[in-house]
Amino acid sequence: MTADQVTAISEKSDTSDTRPLWPALRKGWRRRCPNCGNGPLLKSYLKVADNCSVCREDFTPQKADDGPAYLTILIVGHLMAPLLHVAFVKWRPDPLTLFTIFAVGCVALSLYLLPRLKGVVVAFQWARQMHGFGKPT
Repeated sequence: MTADQVTAISEKSDTSDTRPLWPALRKGWRRRCPNCGNGPLLKSYLKVADNCSVCREDFTPQKADDGPAYLTILIVGHLMAPLLHVAFVKWRPDPLTLFTIFAVGCVALSLYLLPRLKGVVVAFQWARQMHGFGKPT
């Protein structure tokens, strides 16, 4: 490595421009602005607000797309599939009863997780300054 490459890498890894990740993710989980933690991140169930009503942080650069849905499916599937197996093997309930309980459980857990994971994905993008979140306004 040349000295110029080392300098370029050290300038990229300079922590003066980085934002704290974990506090931002906690704020995103609560569906709050990752910058101030007070303003709402979402203006409806899954619609991201254009900006924070408290600190005026711009949320238009976010590109959550299908990430929250994939994460929701991953978590719900990994939780419910083993539970379904254990319930079937241990108690042997009627199949319709088992289906009804787990269908309601999957839908309820998905509806709970989806907006929270969308907040986490947007907060992650904000903390890592992805898609234009790092541009000065």
